[in-house]
Amino acid sequence: MPRTALVVSYNGQPYHGWQSQSPDIPTVQQLLTLGVSRVANQDVTLFCAGRTDTGVHATKQVVHFDHDYPRPDKAWVMGVNAHLPDEVSVEWAGEVSSGFDARRTARARSYLYIVHNNPVRSALMAAFVTHERRFLDADAMHVAAQSLLGENDFSSFRAANCQSNSPMRHVSEVSVSRYRDLVAIKIQANAFLHHMVRNIAGALMDVGAGTRPESWIAELMQVKDRNQAGITAAPNGLYLVDVLYPSESGIPEGPRLPHLMQVLR
Repeated sequence: MPRTALVVSYNGQPYHGWQSQSPDIPTVQQLLTLGVSRVANQDVTLFCAGRTDTGVHATKQVVHFDHDYPRPDKAWVMGVNAHLPDEVSVEWAGEVSSGFDARRTARARSYLYIVHNNPVRSALMAAFVTHERRFLDADAMHVAAQSLLGENDFSSFRAANCQSNSPMRHVSEVSVSRYRDLVAIKIQANAFLHHMVRNIAGALMDVGAGTRPESWIAELMQVKDRNQAGITAAPNGLYLVDVLYPSESGIPEGPRLPHLMQVLR
């Protein structure tokens, strides 16, 4: 039975996250499953690299599914997109080995959190960035964020309803940069806890605004207590931008940045 992988991007604002729920609740998985099933001419089950929450975007979500009949890669891309709304797009398709698993084969995931740091909110980007009126010191945020590197207990940045068996995660890269009035928080880890990136972003913004010292992030890592950390930042600034696999998997390498960030590079 052939196994196909897709690279998918989506605007998460209209949807209640990735994972299918009840039929009357729109999710990305629900819509994509319908589109793929129509092209496959059979019911399929999609497996993704990482479930995203309500309002969270993706520029490089990776999914796989099994089906009975091979199709040209272009047929999956063009055919499935013909059955999808404008907010969801298949950008790449390819046949993968039977041992490939979009979630289990992945070595790491990368997220990007974008903050519009301006006293006045944007009329055009409200669904795609988080607005923060307080001026943020991106350099201070970057220094503070280095305390997150390595294998650590991230209980202070874990949602109360997180279902993971362990709070341990390995963060391999983290940075904070300013691009004009946009502040970008980039973080890569082997996996993420529920709301982990948004909780980290909320704490880093308090550091950037000067209400907390640079040492606060390290202190939160030590206390392992979510109640002592800051707010959970809004979902609209968060993007899944890369999923890393072994090179032999065939999945395209490298992150796919949101268009507004590509313009500034």
